[in-house]
Amino acid sequence: MRPTVHDIAKEAGVSLATVDRVLNARPGVREKTIARVQEAVARLGYVRDAAAANLARGRFYRLAFVLPEGPNQFVETLRAALLEACATQVADRASVKVVTTPAQDPHAVVRALRALNPRRLDGVAIMAPETPQVRDAVARLKEEGLAVVALVSDLPNAPRDRFVGIDNVAAGRTAALLTGRFAPQGGEVLVVTNSLRSRDSLDRRLGFDQVTATDFPKLSVLPTAESYDDPARMEAVAFEAAMSRPKLVGVYSMGSGNTPLLRALRRSGRLDELVVIGHELTPVTRRALIENEMAAVISQDVGHLARSALRVLRAACDAAPVFEAQERIRIEIVLRENLP
Repeated sequence: MRPTVHDIAKEAGVSLATVDRVLNARPGVREKTIARVQEAVARLGYVRDAAAANLARGRFYRLAFVLPEGPNQFVETLRAALLEACATQVADRASVKVVTTPAQDPHAVVRALRALNPRRLDGVAIMAPETPQVRDAVARLKEEGLAVVALVSDLPNAPRDRFVGIDNVAAGRTAALLTGRFAPQGGEVLVVTNSLRSRDSLDRRLGFDQVTATDFPKLSVLPTAESYDDPARMEAVAFEAAMSRPKLVGVYSMGSGNTPLLRALRRSGRLDELVVIGHELTPVTRRALIENEMAAVISQDVGHLARSALRVLRAACDAAPVFEAQERIRIEIVLRENLP
């Protein structure tokens, strides 16, 4: 059975009236009590009946998701999860449209954001590299009164309302810990990504360097190789590194592009001796785990990501509080032995 407000009141040791005030962000409740109620909500897995609340207010949410297009399996999986989540949002009185832009093209992102009609929208979720032009476009949307959420890759210097995604610095630190444990002998590590203009890659590299510098001094981390979403470039860089660097012991793939990366490492004949760590569980990385071509994949629940983005956008539209525990996207470490 789904938990109710009665269960929350019992769990938190407060009255039903107090639970109602906390859930609806009404004044008159102490911070400690609010925290206790929110902790009870998280423990019980309570989800508000947004349909009833929205229906009572006559509220209808018009939301847009701006996502990169192209051969990116993670984005395809995220989009499918978003469409699945949207199918359940009809009762929540929300309409959602997906706008796609060329990957790694900030000018195309800006054109897409400028093309949005603020009079026909309440909120926007954006997955895009952080550039001055994108920051200016986000500022314009905020000036027009829209709720704005950064999705997967943060826009910390833009006036967005919130970031929805994993802690990417912690994800990079996790990748470094796994690499160091799988390659205790030390050696060189190749780091590859689409572009360091994407904040998720920048943060992951930061976290990776923090841990390798302090905990694994035997590892020598090479400068980040960027493919700029060019599969041929990714394959060439990986193949050249594998063939010319005999001390190479590991590869950390911070973004997409795992297909050409793995193809290059197979062609080099060194894949079975390298520790390869990547991100996001896709058909390609799943197969690589099964075949022992990747040691581990750092993943996030795309279903949770999509649902959280929708909830956070609605909360931002209403200037309502967010239940932190419910919206925290967990970092998951997937190995061959625990494949879901």
